[in-house]
Amino acid sequence: MPRPLIERFRQVLPVSETTPVVSLEEGSTPLLQAPRLSERYGREIWLKWEGANPTGSYKDRGMTMAVSKALEEGAQAVVCASTGNTAASAAAYAARAGIPALILTSEGATGEKVAQARMHGALVLAVRGSFDDTLAAARALGEDGNHVLVNSLNPYRREGQKTAVYEIVEQLGGAPDAFVIPYGGGGNTASYAQAVSELGLQTPIVSVQAADRQHTIATAIRIGEPAHREAVRAADAMVRSVDDAEILTAWEELATLEGLFCEPSSAAGLAAIRRGDVPGARLVVTITGHGLKDVATADRLAPPPLEVEADPDAIRKAAAGDLQ
Repeated sequence: MPRPLIERFRQVLPVSETTPVVSLEEGSTPLLQAPRLSERYGREIWLKWEGANPTGSYKDRGMTMAVSKALEEGAQAVVCASTGNTAASAAAYAARAGIPALILTSEGATGEKVAQARMHGALVLAVRGSFDDTLAAARALGEDGNHVLVNSLNPYRREGQKTAVYEIVEQLGGAPDAFVIPYGGGGNTASYAQAVSELGLQTPIVSVQAADRQHTIATAIRIGEPAHREAVRAADAMVRSVDDAEILTAWEELATLEGLFCEPSSAAGLAAIRRGDVPGARLVVTITGHGLKDVATADRLAPPPLEVEADPDAIRKAAAGDLQ
């Protein structure tokens, strides 16, 4: 039976026997070998499929910790700023804990992610402004004593997120030559760096950002000023930039070659590998969120269905590319 992440990694997390565990049985996500991508790019590529978490993104790893510790410390409510994934996760775990969640979404948050938060009963406010503006407001609310901030500025969030590295090393039977992850706010890079240090590894972290942070199609990493920029520098992460065309090409390859439908931001790591920006022969690429987080973009960019008559011959012709 799956175990809550906190129970599985209790020995490396800042919890006690009295910490109330708020869990949706997150973590323990698959590490999938990518044979077709490996053959195409001459590397041994593995995909850490974080879209398999309960709300569809890696955020659940940190949220179980943030909300559990908030409850332990007597919190009455939580608050976050979000482009979408944090919103869905915070709302779900707050609902699980039985406390209110205040969600501040910024411009560009997808309807699917916001719908998740709304379905969990959170109060969702669409803030006029960028993610940076929204985060500033959430931080102020978190400082007034009525809400606990559960963005990655919350140190417990990062503690939970570091467990992905522990899982990868366990599943792979050792460290890869590089961990490759998307770079939005930088909290996940800081988390990975913490785990790398705790495990005594020398494995580099390659953090891949959108070339145009403010306007990228990859909404989950559409963050102009990363809150953890200094932590990323301190970790000596290799920061790489890819444009939207490269992200979308990698996004399509993950879906058509390996069967993984992820949100566009999750393809940033593969995009960097495609352009030769990642060193090493054995690479683990973290796929941070499910494609159902951004169905509108998939619907807009994927090939449309073809209409045919309900006739076997017509269907055969269409399947052979002979549609008249």
